[in-house]
Amino acid sequence: MRRIARFLDPYILLLVATVLVAVLLPASGGVAHGFIWATKGAVGLLFFLYGARLSTREAVDGLRHWRLHLAVVACTFVVFPLLGLASRGLVPYVLTPQLQDGLLFLCLVPSTIQSSIAFTALARGNVPAAICAGTYSSLLGMLATPLLAAWLIGGRAALSADGLLGIAAQLLAPFLAGQLLRRRLAGFLARHKRALGYVDRSSVLLVVYTAFSQGMTEGVWSAVSPARLPALLGVEAALLTAMLGLTWFGARRLGFERADRLTICFAGSKKSLAAGLPMASVLFGAEASVAVLPLMLFHQMQLLVCAYLARRWAREPSAPEAVPELAPEPEPGRDTAPGPSAVRG
Repeated sequence: MRRIARFLDPYILLLVATVLVAVLLPASGGVAHGFIWATKGAVGLLFFLYGARLSTREAVDGLRHWRLHLAVVACTFVVFPLLGLASRGLVPYVLTPQLQDGLLFLCLVPSTIQSSIAFTALARGNVPAAICAGTYSSLLGMLATPLLAAWLIGGRAALSADGLLGIAAQLLAPFLAGQLLRRRLAGFLARHKRALGYVDRSSVLLVVYTAFSQGMTEGVWSAVSPARLPALLGVEAALLTAMLGLTWFGARRLGFERADRLTICFAGSKKSLAAGLPMASVLFGAEASVAVLPLMLFHQMQLLVCAYLARRWAREPSAPEAVPELAPEPEPGRDTAPGPSAVRG
């Protein structure tokens, strides 16, 4: 048990516990409605903090490392979607059409920001590049994900001008507001870095609880037979394994050094639940709970696997010291010296 506990980050345990609470005690009625609005506010707060903590210098310096960012974007919005399209061959033998739509949507969602940076720092990778890679992916995903969903999923993912405006209002507007207020908030953010870390992590926990709770109240599990759920988990495990292998060995083949390979691996293999949930609610409407189920399960899986890999790579004798950060506070809730508590969803 002690050996297992070493690989389980306390925050990941909190995430798993949050899922269990949502399954056993899901919010319903007016309480659920309150949680939905609270989640929208939490997601907006996350993207506001992302904007407030990304300096202009970081963004400009990140553009100079264009090969790395191009690799992450290609993995996120090209390779992932191609694998999602290939999963159509699993219908109806392994996946139902609804689950396959959800799996394809998962493949279209942008990369994470906070956990990509936390794992990259823990494994002693290129942290500044991870900051920019996650941010660029999220910003591009605000437009690319809805358009790709409308194109590849079709009528089941309804896209409208109002939908795009809704996504922009919840994700892009807070980010831009954070950028505009960054200079005024820089001192406050630096002084209250640790407290804001709890705000950041609590926001992700709220997103996870609301997503799984809403799924329970809407009977999302009843739409998945006992035989389909293990099959879905197996497909997602294969998907994650393929992307981790492709990003790591592909980056080595392209000549990236170790610190950059870690960034590409962690930023190019993961998907953002915080960004995917509001997009799913806009695109799928009443069917959002079923469509987002693969993403919710993949989110937990990627954290567990990447936490293990980050610790393993950090212990390698050849692992260099972490690349110093370009700004005092690039990521919500992440300390200068990342520890287990830095890992987030």
